[in-house]
Amino acid sequence: MPKVLISDKLSPRAATIFEEHGIDVDVKPGLSPDELKAIIADYDGLAIRSATKVTVDILDAQQI
Repeated sequence: MPKVLISDKLSPRAATIFEEHGIDVDVKPGLSPDELKAIIADYDGLAIRSATKVTVDILDAQQI
């Protein structure tokens, strides 16, 4: 099953929509860049708004 991380404050409906489409969801708003980098490889997708800044380092960590 695909797995998505929601790392910003989104409507609770966002997680519900993912789940209704067979996607496992973890909601962890407020992660530091280092925390995000440490766990991003566990996910197939990342749902954000404007608080999370996706840098090259984070993208590289996802591909490990």
